Amino acid sequence: MDLNLSDEQKLLRGSVERFVAESYDADHRRRIANDPLGFSPLVWKQFADLGWLALPLPEEFGGLGGGAVEIGILMEAFGRGLVSEPYVATVVLGAALIARCGTTEQKQASLPKIADGSLKLAFAHSERAARFDLAKVTTSATKTSQGWRLAGSKIAALDGHAADEIIVSAHIHDHRGPSGRIGLFLVQATTPGLVINDYPRLGGGRACNIELFDAHLPEDALLGDGNDALPAIEWAVDRAMAALGAEAVGIMQKLLDTTLEYTKIRKQFGRPLSANQVIRHRLADMAMQVDEARSMALRAALKVDAAPIERARAASGAKAKIGKCARFVGEQSIQLHGGMGVTEELEVGAYFKRLVAFDTLFGGSAHHYARHAELGRTA
Repeated sequence: MDLNLSDEQKLLRGSVERFVAESYDADHRRRIANDPLGFSPLVWKQFADLGWLALPLPEEFGGLGGGAVEIGILMEAFGRGLVSEPYVATVVLGAALIARCGTTEQKQASLPKIADGSLKLAFAHSERAARFDLAKVTTSATKTSQGWRLAGSKIAALDGHAADEIIVSAHIHDHRGPSGRIGLFLVQATTPGLVINDYPRLGGGRACNIELFDAHLPEDALLGDGNDALPAIEWAVDRAMAALGAEAVGIMQKLLDTTLEYTKIRKQFGRPLSANQVIRHRLADMAMQVDEARSMALRAALKVDAAPIERARAASGAKAKIGKCARFVGEQSIQLHGGMGVTEELEVGAYFKRLVAFDTLFGGSAHHYARHAELGRTA
């Protein structure tokens, strides 16, 4: 298997790394952190102009037909800059679900708008009692004569406060009662009965909790033909975990580079910290963890279109391993910076917070080690 990047992928990596290096500095991140929106609409428009929003979308709907590896290249560079734009919520999750489940009319109505940056999405699936079990959905969608009535609550919807439309998962109830199927519904952010409470995420960006109080939707709000959407949800979440793993790798690489540079210039007892053998050993351990995490993120990206069990095992294995690697690299970076590592004068703490947040998204390492083992027994 040839794991080298193609010429097009190398050009993509070079362009996104230059953009992030030029656009995301400490002042920009502090300004965005204090902004209620949590990201820059101007930067989002630049993402559209550069073709990054269209990158994984089907070509027949204005996309570029890219895959998970290209998404990983973008996300690793985004991690280096602590990018807070809603790329995962809109493109990796929302657009992927529409492209996979939607009717031709729904795809034509939404995907070109996502590509040009005029439509932002969010995916509301997690519930408080589910404990990362994707099949556990208590939010209900009851069929009515005019369409659907949704009732329930969702938590931790990434960037839901900024979305124009929210994809909500719900247990379908028809005239015979509970159907046992999960449906996906496109809910306008201005729908009466939809209440959004947003909050800042650890390490940048925002998320929200959503309450649905008998929100009435038209009949065509149902995404697709009403078949059980659980397999598509599992596919989209595995795809998102691969993308977030690549972002974590970019964060870890940035922490490693920053820490290596700091130990070269920080002197103690008249000599640089990096002159001490024990410091070199810790830096070497950090570098090994970064490389292991990068290989796991790449494996997860390469498996996103594999058979469901194989794909899920790769995603859970990457999430579990990268989570442990991320915590190790973050903690070592903080410690090697000493007291400065926990101040706001250095950005080491901000990068570490984003890594901690990564470990909790879609389930922590312990959950995914257990899922990986259970999938292995199933296989």
